[in-house]
Amino acid sequence: MKKLTYQIKIHAPVPRVFKTMLDKETYKQWTSAFNPSSDFEGIWDKGQKIHFTGVDENGEKGGIVAEIAEYIPNSYVSIRHLGILDNGQEILSGPAVEDWAGALENYSFSDIEGQTLLNVDVDTNDEYIDYFNEAWPNALQRLKDISEKE
Repeated sequence: MKKLTYQIKIHAPVPRVFKTMLDKETYKQWTSAFNPSSDFEGIWDKGQKIHFTGVDENGEKGGIVAEIAEYIPNSYVSIRHLGILDNGQEILSGPAVEDWAGALENYSFSDIEGQTLLNVDVDTNDEYIDYFNEAWPNALQRLKDISEKE
């Protein structure tokens, strides 16, 4: 598995960026860079299971099953991917998930003179590198735009 890193400086205080990134309505806005119907079901709290969902081109709801591995408000969030969600069913083992189960997605927030430096580290396999290298910068730009106008 490869680790990809993305970074953006946002002209807004850390608490605002943290809230914008994780609040349900604004989460849907910035993550629409990945899927126009991006959403989540669950709670951002250490040890909690969370589903990252979306509707595919066939109108089927699917997504990722994960757990919040670490949650430090206004500082750090770590998400551990466990499996996939297929038509409401969790698939936590087998060929569909074995290549990336256990992958981490980490968000680190740093205060730089009242502004936010956001670092995102994502574990991925070769299949998704090009996709993430396009989608993540777009998503972070959306997060920046939303955070700076709030």
